[in-house]
Amino acid sequence: MSSRASFIFLCFFSFLTCFKVSAQNQDHTYLYHICPNTTTYSGNSTYLTNLRTVLASLSSRNSPYSTGFQNATAGKAPDRVTGLFLCRGDLSPEVCRRCVTFAVNDTFNRCPKERVVVVYYDECMLRYSNESILSTLSTGGGMYMWNNQNVTSNQLDQFKDLVASTMNQAATEAANSPRKFSARTANFTRLRSLYGLVQCTPDLTRQDCLSCLQQSINQLPTDKIGGRFIMHSCNSRYELYAFYNESAITIPSPPPPPPRPVSAPPVSAPPRPAMLIGKVSFFFV
Repeated sequence: MSSRASFIFLCFFSFLTCFKVSAQNQDHTYLYHICPNTTTYSGNSTYLTNLRTVLASLSSRNSPYSTGFQNATAGKAPDRVTGLFLCRGDLSPEVCRRCVTFAVNDTFNRCPKERVVVVYYDECMLRYSNESILSTLSTGGGMYMWNNQNVTSNQLDQFKDLVASTMNQAATEAANSPRKFSARTANFTRLRSLYGLVQCTPDLTRQDCLSCLQQSINQLPTDKIGGRFIMHSCNSRYELYAFYNESAITIPSPPPPPPRPVSAPPVSAPPRPAMLIGKVSFFFV
């Protein structure tokens, strides 16, 4: 099997397994990880000490889980470690905390000695590196995931247009928001709705976030009824079911209709002046 075929199979398999979530594991559904062994560290090294400091900071109960994003740095080059986490924007602070805590422990199982690591879960992402990763657009680590059901041929063009318009609207909203997150719904058929979600790490500029999301959206497999594309700095996903917590998201309301023109009242003749005996007095009503 070729490396490309293996990669596609892995992405497809990961997509399927993400739905087989046990009650005990519902806050940290593993998706994928990237940790190339081109740069490694040894046990009891300065890098490991700094890494443990960063991970302890990120998983601390004092971390701002309500924002869904945090970063930390420890040490000096060449052993400096910079880390961050990003939780899905519709999750509660407690669910975010549990996912990050699990990720911190899980990373040593999946990437026990690598300096550059990204671990993806359905609910959060954990990333750290010996290089600067803050406020820096990174479109590496691209990963496809999709539903195995195809869109019917007679609805394909309509569906692709709907996905493109919905996701691009969400991307613009996310880029302009402080949390760099947006979710939208749109009617596909009378009985089915399209649900879309996009998110960047909030340390990105508006333009970098929008650029990242546009690249991610362009990679979506829109001939499938559900799919996602994940990169280091952003991710996008659509489905024909509500895969996020709708009650935790404020969906933008459509703009109000323009005000109706107000007709000017008819002009009437001025009232006649009143006359009093003995003197003349004028008044206007």
